[in-house]
Amino acid sequence: MTGQLQKEEKTWGMLAHLGIFSGHFIPFGNIIAPLVIWMVKKDESDYVAYHGKESLNFQISITIYLIISVILALLLIGFILVGVLWVFNLVMVIIAGIKANDGEWYRYPLTIRFIK
Repeated sequence: MTGQLQKEEKTWGMLAHLGIFSGHFIPFGNIIAPLVIWMVKKDESDYVAYHGKESLNFQISITIYLIISVILALLLIGFILVGVLWVFNLVMVIIAGIKANDGEWYRYPLTIRFIK
């Protein structure tokens, strides 16, 4: 995982994370954006493939956590969890995007690694 990264690779790595904001306009855009970037760029760059998979795994995990929180909302404790997860997702995605643009191999916390 070493070597000289091109500016384009760093940009695509960053977009793999920040592309999740498309989920505000497109249903499941938070999962579709990193999936598309990973699928299109995985054979061109190990760096972009890594960030695409990392972002995709994190967004799938967050989606699962949100579903559980919505179910728990029926018990009135899920409302707080939904807000906490929303802020956590926002902060982690921004951090990951910055680190990817800086050429770092960022790994999200609390992520279930579905795609290896």
